[in-house]
Amino acid sequence: MSDSSEVFSVADLAENGEVFHSLTPPARLAIFGDPVAKSASPFLQNAALRERGYEFQYVRIQVAPENLFDAFSALPKAGFLGCNLTMPHKQAAFTLVNEVSKEAQLMGAINTVAVRDGRLLGFNTDGPGFAAAIQEEFGIALSSLRVLILGGAGGAGRAITVQCALEKCPSITIANRSHEKGKRLAEEIANRLGTPITSIPLDQGAISKALESTDLIVNTTPLGMKEGDPSPLPDNLLKSDHLVYDTVYNGGTTALIKQAKDANSKDANGLTMLLHQGAKAFEIWFNEPAPLEVMRTALKSSRN
Repeated sequence: MSDSSEVFSVADLAENGEVFHSLTPPARLAIFGDPVAKSASPFLQNAALRERGYEFQYVRIQVAPENLFDAFSALPKAGFLGCNLTMPHKQAAFTLVNEVSKEAQLMGAINTVAVRDGRLLGFNTDGPGFAAAIQEEFGIALSSLRVLILGGAGGAGRAITVQCALEKCPSITIANRSHEKGKRLAEEIANRLGTPITSIPLDQGAISKALESTDLIVNTTPLGMKEGDPSPLPDNLLKSDHLVYDTVYNGGTTALIKQAKDANSKDANGLTMLLHQGAKAFEIWFNEPAPLEVMRTALKSSRN
């Protein structure tokens, strides 16, 4: 089994996936993305498959947004057990599957698909993966923390916001570039789950005030994905008792993580979230516990 950087296409799913059946071992799981070449998910999942003795592999498939429907349509015919989804497909895929889990319905997006009896079932493991990552990194249950989510109204940010609401965190504040979008999300989740959520603008004054009653700061904006990106947080606002979780993992230190280190705040990046959401996807596909430590070792090796 290979963890190479080879990337397949939607065209390879055609003709019942003969390209994937010809591999050694054959591919029956994949990650769809655009781009997808740098995804670390194959390292995690292939290590888990080897550990459990499954004789197939997990591959990367480049899927442009306009080809997502075709990719999903071909998945069962190609003999796949399922797939993961990364940017930009999580929200678009929500409307293309046959059934969506209750948690994913709240999150408005899916990142994991299971093929069962020819039907596509959608799940979102980002939220539970985030909660597990916080427990691991900081030794504190998410449910006990007052949380400020930067960019909480979009993508992974919404999943994390919903997870915080499900966990009944003492306070949840989202700071979004579009304040109106943030307010709409806060109202929607509050109405559906009964958990109050505060929405503030993503500006220095509002954030400075919010940080006075915040334990955990979470970055879910794209800032940090590119070298040289600024922090989503203004300088000199962090304190040593803050916890900082940056969902970005770019192989280096983001500007936000640097701010945390300068303030002597405890910090962590998104690799642990990737680990735990991947483990939960494995459990969905196979209905058995994932070999978490094996997956952790593979993820660490992939970053060296």
